[in-house]
Amino acid sequence: MTNIRQHLDLIQRGAVEVIQRVELEAKLKKALAENRPLRVKAGFDPTAPDLHLGHTVLIHKLKHFQDLGHQVIFLIGDFTGMIGDPTGVSETRKALTKEQVLENAKTYQRQIFKILDPNKTTIEFNSRWMGSMTADGLIQLAAHYRVARMMERDDFHKRYHEQKPISVHEFLYPLVQGYDSVALKADVELGGTDQKFNLLVGRELQRDYGQESQVVITMPLLEGTDGVKKMSKSVGNYIALEDKPGEMFGKVMSISDTLMYRYYELLTTEDLGRAKALHPMEAKQALAELIVARYHGTDAGRQAKNEFQQKFQEREFPDNPDVRLQLTAQDLRQGETIGLVDLVAKTGLVPSKSEARRLIIQGGVEIDGQKQSDANAVLMVTVGRQYRVKIGRRKFAVVELRS
Repeated sequence: MTNIRQHLDLIQRGAVEVIQRVELEAKLKKALAENRPLRVKAGFDPTAPDLHLGHTVLIHKLKHFQDLGHQVIFLIGDFTGMIGDPTGVSETRKALTKEQVLENAKTYQRQIFKILDPNKTTIEFNSRWMGSMTADGLIQLAAHYRVARMMERDDFHKRYHEQKPISVHEFLYPLVQGYDSVALKADVELGGTDQKFNLLVGRELQRDYGQESQVVITMPLLEGTDGVKKMSKSVGNYIALEDKPGEMFGKVMSISDTLMYRYYELLTTEDLGRAKALHPMEAKQALAELIVARYHGTDAGRQAKNEFQQKFQEREFPDNPDVRLQLTAQDLRQGETIGLVDLVAKTGLVPSKSEARRLIIQGGVEIDGQKQSDANAVLMVTVGRQYRVKIGRRKFAVVELRS
């Protein structure tokens, strides 16, 4: 049971929903008892040539299953890509040509192995079974689902009531995606929260075709660098897997502290408690280095970090600050933290704590190049660790704990 609990903890890390958890636990127990790995599938339509970090949320979850010894299937939807996924759109998507889809698929195969083990990954194309399906077979597949159920989809329902056109071929998309699970005999399928309807179609079709229903695991849609909209190339808030190391590092550094911890949870297996114990600037630099190293190598990650520190910290902070403040144990709370307001006030560069609080709330205080806006924030302070404090536009202090 210990192994099962550990497996479940990793599999459920960052997940929004598991349908059904009791089924997943049963499948894992059976897989261990029979020494038979689960078949875990995630599908990607190659509608654009490059992947970004938002796509890798599912790929990282595939890697979790792979690390636990299960069979991972990276499904390239070259057939569904020509239909166009209707999820979340207000009008019919423009269909891609087969040539466009296949060209994009080549880049996917190159990029995913930055995360997945190529020797333990099965790549499938759904044209393998859909391309040879006859008109008779497609009619039989369509007979497995009702129009009323299809219209329960939020996007179809909304478009219908807004009198926006819905093409008949769009109804085929969830059917084909569901049938992929039948063709692959999937035990588990992963997808974003926006794919839940399609994933559940797979469960129903598997039952209709006499198979045990797959477990569905939905993952959140990763917000882009703006922290608001989901990561998307069209919005411009994306971090591409093939961005240059320095550009990738800088983009990660631009995200908010709150979003940083979400990236830690969804894009790494790092201990969240350990990350949160670091100063936010340290934690973010560690995350950026980790992400660059994954896609460009360890040396590139280290170099990108060094270049960032030199460009944005050393160059902007004067060699001779206004104040060099040495804290003592008596200045700290329980011997390890200090309130941000107290820290700023102790520099003597502001007349009072109330002024320190006002400046922080207005975004006029930076710690190690990172703007601070939470007047209730506290900082972890350790011996030998220096904090570079910028107050307003022209006041600077270096703060450290005296041993």
